[in-house]
This record gives sequence, C-alpha cells and structure tokens, in this order.
Amino acid sequence: MSMPLDDLLEYNGNAYEFTVAVNRRAYQLAILKTPEVEKNNGKVVSLAMQQVLTKQIDYRFED
Repeated sequence: MSMPLDDLLEYNGNAYEFTVAVNRRAYQLAILKTPEVEKNNGKVVSLAMQQVLTKQIDYRFED
C-alpha cells in the first residue's frame, strides 16, 4: 500500500488535527501489530493515513 496522496490533497480539514490523529493511530497500529499491519509490510503511517482519510476510524479531541 502506498501513501494515499490523492486523498490527502483533497482533504479540507484541519491539518494539525489530521496529523495528530494519524500519529496516534500509527502508534496504536504499531503496538497492536494486527494482520492488516502485517499485510501492509509494517507500514503503519500509510495505513493510519488511509484509515483517517476514509473515515474508517473516528477520532475526537477532549478538552
């Protein structure tokens, strides 16, 4: 899987929130080591980006 650059270019949300969400999700994926991570050759950042961009996962920031 490569980086979803086309989806990233079309993203209109807050770049800071996106970056934090991808960073935290990539950390989770690295710890969990799910079959999906193994299928992606351990490339957790691109997988996290895809999951956030396609709204496969939800995220929220707490005050």
